[in-house]
Amino acid sequence: MLMKKIILMAACVIAFAACDNGATKRAAQERDSLMQVIDAKDSELNEIMGTLNEIQDGFKRINEAEGRITVADGDLESATSKEVIRENMQFIQDALAQNKEMIAKLKDKLRTSSINSDKLKQTVNKLSKELEEQTIKIKDLEKQLAEKDILIAQQGAAIDSLNTNVEQLTAENANKSQTVAEQDKMLNTAWYVFGTKAELKEQKILKNGDVLQSGDFNKDYFTKIDIRYDKVLNLYSKSAKLLTNHPEGSYAIKKDKNNQCYLQITNPAEFWSVSKYLVVQVK
Repeated sequence: MLMKKIILMAACVIAFAACDNGATKRAAQERDSLMQVIDAKDSELNEIMGTLNEIQDGFKRINEAEGRITVADGDLESATSKEVIRENMQFIQDALAQNKEMIAKLKDKLRTSSINSDKLKQTVNKLSKELEEQTIKIKDLEKQLAEKDILIAQQGAAIDSLNTNVEQLTAENANKSQTVAEQDKMLNTAWYVFGTKAELKEQKILKNGDVLQSGDFNKDYFTKIDIRYDKVLNLYSKSAKLLTNHPEGSYAIKKDKNNQCYLQITNPAEFWSVSKYLVVQVK
């Protein structure tokens, strides 16, 4: 009888131990499963938060690029500034496209995610709204830049046209100046000759007592002068008289230390008012 009790108690202990081991195993399995779920949620949450950080960083870089465009915008005519603007606009467009793609993926993830967080959903919706606002803002910036590019092109065409006009005017003015200079030179050009009576007759400058009446007198025998500067004419003779008409008081015939005559024109404008040809007969 005692033996039976001992055997029964041993069996109960064995049965209890067996039951205890089973419960422990189940608890361990449940704990491991729960840890896996927690780890999965942590991993998913970390991935979501990482994506959120990337999106926010993208918006930050977009704003910085906009700032660089604003700074460069002050001197759009500079080739360097235009290149800076093109590079930053391309960066902004790429960043917007990347943010748009990440926000779309994030929305899909939250729809199927086991993490049911209203705060996360609100954050994603806020980012979506920010993306829309940024897109509108960038389109407006693109429009402004396009208008300025057109304006610059128009200004460039106007400047080119102005430069062409300036060049034409400069050329015309140069031609006019040359013409005026030539005309002025002609107006201030005179011809004179001195010679003996025989020499003047030989050149048909003096004919039958008349001066410069022959249409075929030798013009090459005359010396060309500028009446503005040539006011003293050496005659290399001890005797001289003017054969052409020139107002009295506008000149004087004088002699140098060698007793050689020279003509002093005291009033050029008056002296040459009658004729631009001067003929002096010497001995």
